[in-house]
Amino acid sequence: MLFLQELTADAVTRLKQAGLDDLMPYTQLDLRGGSRGSGIYSRFPLTEGPAVAPTHMAQPTALLELPNGDTVELVGVHPVTPQLGRGGSVAWRTELGTLPAPGELPRVLAGDFNATFDHAAFRDVLRLGYADAGRRAGKALTPTWGPPGRGPLFTLDHVLVNRACAVLDYAVYLVPGSDHRAVLAEIQFPER
Repeated sequence: MLFLQELTADAVTRLKQAGLDDLMPYTQLDLRGGSRGSGIYSRFPLTEGPAVAPTHMAQPTALLELPNGDTVELVGVHPVTPQLGRGGSVAWRTELGTLPAPGELPRVLAGDFNATFDHAAFRDVLRLGYADAGRRAGKALTPTWGPPGRGPLFTLDHVLVNRACAVLDYAVYLVPGSDHRAVLAEIQFPER
C-alpha cells in the first residue's frame, strides 16, 4: 500500500507516466484541488472504505482485499496544520479526534498527522487502541519533517496499526523535493 498526502491531479498524472499504475493498479483518490488531496495506491483490490468525518484536507478510506481473502481497513490521514493564532490548533485537535477507533477488521492509519508524541491529541488517538509502527520498531523519534532548507526535525508522519498487528520493519527515507521523508512500515496482519 502507498499513502500519499498533498496529492494533486498533476502528480497523479506524473505517477501514472512513471509506471505506478503498473505496480499498484488499485486506487482510492480524493483530489480536492491545490495540495489538499490524498490517495491510497495498492497492488491488491481496493473498494470504498468506511466513512470518516469531513476534514479540510482529504482523508480517503479504503477496504483492502488480501490474497487470502482477509480484509484490512485503510485510512489516509492528514489533519489540518495546527497553526496558532488562526484557529488551526482547534481544527487540528478536532480532526484528529474524528479518527475511528480500531474495529473488528485490522486497520491502518497512515500519513501526515501533523503531530508528535508530545501532543496530547495524538496520544488520544493511540489510546483508542493503536500502536505506532515506529515505536514498535524502536525508531519512534526518527524525524520525518523539517522546515525547507533545515532538514528533518520532527516526527509528524506515522503509521498506526491495531495492537494485534506485528511490525516487522520500519524505516524513513529522503524524498528529493519534499519537506517530508517517506515512512516505510512492514506490517503483518493477524489472520482471521
